Amino acid sequence: MMKVFIADDSEHVRQSLKAMISKIEGVEIIGQAGEVGEAVRLVQELDPDVVLLDIRMPGGSGMDVLAKIKQNKPRRKVIMLTNYPYPQYQKKCMELGADFFFDKSQDFAEIPRVLKELINGGETK
Repeated sequence: MMKVFIADDSEHVRQSLKAMISKIEGVEIIGQAGEVGEAVRLVQELDPDVVLLDIRMPGGSGMDVLAKIKQNKPRRKVIMLTNYPYPQYQKKCMELGADFFFDKSQDFAEIPRVLKELINGGETK
């Protein structure tokens, strides 16, 4: 079972992700957070395999969370989500260790595909 954690400041986005992901066999959503401090604490506590992480959240930035969780467990997969798909954000996230960088308005439907590939042992990029 692949454990997934969702960190996004939008309750609507979190609920949409949960609805989409809960349909995937082999995936368990183990927690969620709406702000940076809570996300860092819960990721350390719950130890998910994959983190879906918004780039902008109260209390800091998703990039801050990304740096902390990759520092603690570099092999953990992180999928960055944003409404701000600027090349400089993507470059910075990839430098910090993000495995994927998705524009919420364009790439939302890619998330289930990527999770299924990760479950099947695929190293998709």
